[in-house]
Amino acid sequence: MQCANMLLRKIVRSSVLPFAAQHGMKKDLFPLSRTLSLSLCLKQDKACEPSDKLDLDEWKKVMRSGLQEEVSETVSEPKELSSLAAARETLEMWRLAGRAVPENISEEQLKTFMECPSKSAKKKYLKYLRLKELHKKSHKRKMDEKRERRLEAQDQASNTDETKKSSFVFLPSSAMDKAYHWRAAQSMIFGQPLVFDMSYEKEMSVREVTNTVKQIVLSESFNRRTVDPFHIHFCNFKEDSLYHEEFIKHYREAWDKLLITVTDQCYTEIFPKDKLIYLTADSPKVMKKFDHDKIYIVGSMVDKSIKTGVSLARAKRLGLETAALPLDKYLLWSTGGKNLTLDQMMHILVTLKDTADWKKALEFVPKRKYCGFVNKPVKELKRTLDLINTLKLGRRREGVEKQFAKNHPKKYTLK
Repeated sequence: MQCANMLLRKIVRSSVLPFAAQHGMKKDLFPLSRTLSLSLCLKQDKACEPSDKLDLDEWKKVMRSGLQEEVSETVSEPKELSSLAAARETLEMWRLAGRAVPENISEEQLKTFMECPSKSAKKKYLKYLRLKELHKKSHKRKMDEKRERRLEAQDQASNTDETKKSSFVFLPSSAMDKAYHWRAAQSMIFGQPLVFDMSYEKEMSVREVTNTVKQIVLSESFNRRTVDPFHIHFCNFKEDSLYHEEFIKHYREAWDKLLITVTDQCYTEIFPKDKLIYLTADSPKVMKKFDHDKIYIVGSMVDKSIKTGVSLARAKRLGLETAALPLDKYLLWSTGGKNLTLDQMMHILVTLKDTADWKKALEFVPKRKYCGFVNKPVKELKRTLDLINTLKLGRRREGVEKQFAKNHPKKYTLK
């Protein structure tokens, strides 16, 4: 009797139950199963015992639980698909209404759009995607125009019979790339290390991480093209992080071929602490000269809100020496924060390493942030201060003079 019940249970689970779940026959399923089990019992043994009824009730409970599990599995997938479809319909309505909506949006971007906490956040995210899309189209159009002009110039050169003589040797881009890669390979053996601290992912949003990776890509590209490049280290780097995803988007197959060192270890585990210097704008100590025996650390962070003291606190926890660029010593600072982008820091460090000239290095600071170098004549500085006072800052002359005297108390005086 028990063997027959087990056989009947397997038959109903494999054939009858999926059919009932698809056609909505939940109510008619259990009377059918009752008649099947009772008919089988009557054929084998007409005198059914009370224990058979208990087996039938347990069988009903098992059938109901299995049916609910299968129905829930079939319903969960359409829910997600329906939410994505509803989001796409909303975007289509907004596009018809004339709002800034991108023409093409991926499923990942659509999920990010659905996770936005408010309607204003959704509008800002869509505007960001639309501007990004327009920038790509503009870049593609400019590249196509440049390609057409180059082809026209080649056609004109081929039509003319005159050969142009030049003292310069033409090197194709492939040969230059080989030379750059050879320098980068040499820097991995003999070059001075430069560390990018990749442990600030939790301090930034997704957009800020994207901007950080873009700046690091520009830094690596510029470093590879220098005469004596740094040996770049990515420390505290996790493979499942947003950093890794953005790097894969930028480099694609070339990510595994980059001549840099990527590790999940901390820089204190790789290099001795007495040689490490953490560069941060919040440091009270000012960097006087570039030391070729030291290893400089740059925090891989872009924060639009300018969170002060984050990198300085991390350096203090690790017991590392810190330093800040001498911006007030060499520049007459005007407006804006003294936090520079990562590619600007790379330009400054490479120039300092090659020339040891602060004036040449600090030329990579954006011109909008300062109005001149301090080593200019005092009369010229005074004229510049008056111009800033009247046209840009709108402050009193006494306030500007106090700020100037605070930055340069001993060397210069305004008359």
